[in-house]
Parts: sequence; C-alpha cells; structure tokens
Amino acid sequence: MSRRGWALFVAMGVIWGIPYLLIKVADGGVSVPVLVFTRVTLGALLLLPVALRRRELGALRGHWPWLVAFAAFEIVGPFALLSSAEKHLASSTTGLLVAAVPIFGAVLAQLTGGQDRLTPIRWTGLIIGFGGVAVLAGPDAAHGDAASVLAVLGTALGYAIGPLIANRKLGGVPPAAVNTVCLGMAALVYVVPAALTLPAAVPSAKVILCLIGLGAICTATAFIVFFALIAEVGPARATVITY
Repeated sequence: MSRRGWALFVAMGVIWGIPYLLIKVADGGVSVPVLVFTRVTLGALLLLPVALRRRELGALRGHWPWLVAFAAFEIVGPFALLSSAEKHLASSTTGLLVAAVPIFGAVLAQLTGGQDRLTPIRWTGLIIGFGGVAVLAGPDAAHGDAASVLAVLGTALGYAIGPLIANRKLGGVPPAAVNTVCLGMAALVYVVPAALTLPAAVPSAKVILCLIGLGAICTATAFIVFFALIAEVGPARATVITY
C-alpha cells in the first residue's frame, strides 16, 4: 500500500478500536436506542456544516437507494446489534469477534465479482489472522451469551457489506454528504425508540463523555477517514483494520 494508505489504515485501526469500550460504558447509563440515536445524531450534526459549506448535498441525487442500503447495513443494524451485544459480552470479546469482517468481506468480494481478487497468499493471511482472533476470543465467546455472539457476527456481516456499497455505488459521491445523510436517516429510525426509553435521570459524566466520543470520533471522524481508506486501498483490504 502507499504511505497514505498505511496512514489511513493505522488511523482507522485506532479510531474503530476504541468504540467497544465506550459502548460498554455508555450501555451502563442509557438504553440502546438512546445510545445509537445520540451517536448518529451527533455525527450527522458535526458533518452537516462541512457538507453544506462545500455544497455537496446536491451530488446525492440519483443515489438514494444506495444511500438507504449503506445506512441500513453499515449504521442502523450494526450500531444497535453491537450495543445490545455488549450488554452481555466483554468489550474486548466484542471487538475481537468483529474481526470476522475481513472473512465476510473476502467472501462477498469473490461472490460479487470484485476487482480486488484474493490470491492464495492473501487467503492464507486472512485465515491465519482469523485463527489468532479465534484463539483470543474463542474461550470467552464460547461461554458467552449465544444471541449476543450472533449479534456481533451480524454486525460483522453488515460492516463487510457497507464498504462494498460505498466503493462500488457511492465512490464518486462526496463522503461528508453521504455520511451526513446516512447518519441522519439512522437518527430518524431511532428517534421514537430513544424518546420512549429515555433514562429517568441525567446520565453520569462518564457516560456522557463516552457518547460524545462515540459521535465525534468513532462516527463523524471515522466515516470520513474510512471512505478515504476504501478509495485508497479497496473495500476488501480496508476491512482488515478489524484485525
């Protein structure tokens, strides 16, 4: 990969390595709908001024079906599944299980005729990497809640589909505009469930700070960097950040 690719790759490894801990803490103070709604709304509000200043929203015309698909597979489903699973699984176990993303991504790329073909050496690397993850996460996952483990694997599948959509159907659309609108869609999905499950008291400062971190760093910043990474190295290779 290029130097820029490596820089983006490392940045995403860090940015999307920390949300599991933040989610675990936030789960202790608010419901899953409130957590997801706060995260996506804050992310959308932070990106909206950027998209408006650059006058990028008009570029979304004709892309609405794929915007809805990206929002569903990358945000609406995975964010809720992940947050729900962490009520029963350790954050470290959850983060390790999400490392199934590259395997799902590789299979999907092969099935859908992607240009980023996997050689035997690449397959070997993926399998060895996942084997290491299995050694680390396997014991905890085996004794964990089965539904929660399946929820994380469902999250991983969504996280594998999202980059394919972004690369093949939204590659020429400004990332700030795409993510502003998709996060806004997710906010609309969760606004009613969040309103119905508001906490009886104001959450602790620790929970509030975790929610802010999830929205500002792990969502708004993360998606902009992730789109740049996908454009630089391709969707299949980009998903290996979960390793």
